[in-house]
Amino acid sequence: MPVGADQAPIIEQTNELVRRLNRQIGHPLLPEARALIPPIGRLPGVDGKAKMSKSQDNAIPLSASDADIAAAVQRMFTDPGHVRATDPGRVEGNVVFTYLDAFDPDPDAVAALKAHYRRGGLGDAALKERLVAILQTTIAPIRERRATLAKDPDFVVDVLRAGTARARGRTERTRREVTTGLGLFDLHSPASSA
Repeated sequence: MPVGADQAPIIEQTNELVRRLNRQIGHPLLPEARALIPPIGRLPGVDGKAKMSKSQDNAIPLSASDADIAAAVQRMFTDPGHVRATDPGRVEGNVVFTYLDAFDPDPDAVAALKAHYRRGGLGDAALKERLVAILQTTIAPIRERRATLAKDPDFVVDVLRAGTARARGRTERTRREVTTGLGLFDLHSPASSA
């Protein structure tokens, strides 16, 4: 299950319940979830002070326009000691580099940029320009798909209804298996309502 690093404890608590239930039933009925945490498990907000959050106005929404993305990146926290492009800069804590690590498809280029920034001669404006282009390229198809779906709300509702029906069916089968496995009386079975 793809999650941020802050969700891993919740998944582990769920797995403890799954293990306990499976032990009581006597066989592995329910599978354990595995947290799939990307290398950048938590993105800081553009202000560098906390994780990204709409309520703190430090996020870049997936519906952001190219201009909104550029404005957000321009507000990103870098290295306050890196006053001139010629100054050596710190990569650690630099939000722009965190986002480049997360979204730039060329990790070797990012490593080279980090080395250049550390020794000096690379300005924040050049880094932000690269990040703007990467984020705009990444978010554009998401924004376009969202706009397309917004034009056809009936399709979206149909997809949600179909998914809900599949989830209900699967949940009902699992509920019956757990009830039977634990030897509980099933109030939902046709035999119990007769």
